[in-house]
Amino acid sequence: MAAIVPPAPEARLVETRQRGWVNPYAALDAFDFVRHAPSPALAAYVEHFWVVTWTDLAEPYEQRIISHPSVNMTITEDFHRIAGVIKGGFSYTMRGSGRVLGTRFRPGGFRPFLGGPVSDLSDRFVEVGEMFGAAGAALVEQVLAEPDSRAAIALVETFLLGLGPAEDPLVHEAAALVALVENDMSVTRVDELAARSGLSVRSLQRLFRDYVGVGPKWVIRRFRLHEAAERIHRGLDLATLAAELGYTDQAHLTRDFTGAVGMPPAAYARLTGHAGS
Repeated sequence: MAAIVPPAPEARLVETRQRGWVNPYAALDAFDFVRHAPSPALAAYVEHFWVVTWTDLAEPYEQRIISHPSVNMTITEDFHRIAGVIKGGFSYTMRGSGRVLGTRFRPGGFRPFLGGPVSDLSDRFVEVGEMFGAAGAALVEQVLAEPDSRAAIALVETFLLGLGPAEDPLVHEAAALVALVENDMSVTRVDELAARSGLSVRSLQRLFRDYVGVGPKWVIRRFRLHEAAERIHRGLDLATLAAELGYTDQAHLTRDFTGAVGMPPAAYARLTGHAGS
């Protein structure tokens, strides 16, 4: 089994862009959230490890999430599960004191561990022990018993490397295309992404279904909603925002935003401390 070197101190990254969190501005006062880079041996598959900790909450705190096109493995006292791409919003309520240790796989990065289409996991939560058997159940016990988060991450890395994920060039291709959608706001249609990728629309859809778990249209829309949430907080006019993000009109953006976030843009602007429309 490959030797694991825990993340170096400089790999401890304070997350400053909580894309996908509903009202992250309040969340930062409720708990501590940090990311850790994976070891080089896992970097092709794992985007980062994330750790959420909280202490002596005076009252329960519910954090709503607008998911990313990534598979996550989360281990906490309340649950220990693999989450496929969750197309709707979901939430987690924190009480008292606790810790969540998460592994966010790169888009496409869970395919070698699953051994089948990632779309089979979409909108599903699967217990770690059910996915990986007795070894997975043992990992959960070890992580929960380890109070040091960096040591717990090393346990997860050892486990994942022990599964022997096979090198797959399509993992890198899928991750690169998702990154293109996330970082280039000019990509608003599937045919545009297909042209940029050199693939046919059908081949692009098949790649995304098998490796990412959802279609390219969903990925485009989801990242545009993340962008919308940030820019609504800053007070950008909705009609202008809808046009820039490729929506047919303001009403279309409002419907998508409300469905994912659970409230219309105007309400979200008020929640996050901006009175814009």
